[in-house]
Amino acid sequence: MLLTLLLQAATPVAAPAQPPATLVVEPVAMAIAAFDSDGDGRTTRAELAAGVARSFAAIDTAHTGSLGYIEFADWSTRWLGDPNALPSPFEVDSDGDNRITLAELQAAMARVFARLDVDKDGVVTRKECLTIRSMATRAPDPRGGKRKR
Repeated sequence: MLLTLLLQAATPVAAPAQPPATLVVEPVAMAIAAFDSDGDGRTTRAELAAGVARSFAAIDTAHTGSLGYIEFADWSTRWLGDPNALPSPFEVDSDGDNRITLAELQAAMARVFARLDVDKDGVVTRKECLTIRSMATRAPDPRGGKRKR
């Protein structure tokens, strides 16, 4: 009897269920991954600088050395997938002159690179581009039916 009680007391309690999660890639992380020029699955700071310069030159067709906010929206559409994807032109335009220079874009992308480079080895891997986000779970409908969406 004592053994039975001890076994019941020692029975492991089930761990709470993990909430559902999904992997998310920020648009700017996809752009940084695309700048991996040697295809090794790792983007170095040099590859980032070269990729940002190439992407900037592809949009700055008038060769003015700066992009207006509309041109930056074109850059965002091409490299981030959407004109409203972050970083926003307001984040990038550090001097507030309503123009974005290559140096400003390089600096903004370097800040994102530093944030993504979790292990601080100077390289952003595909794994570091991924973010795990927990998904909201819906509470059951107290009336017993399915919730309407």
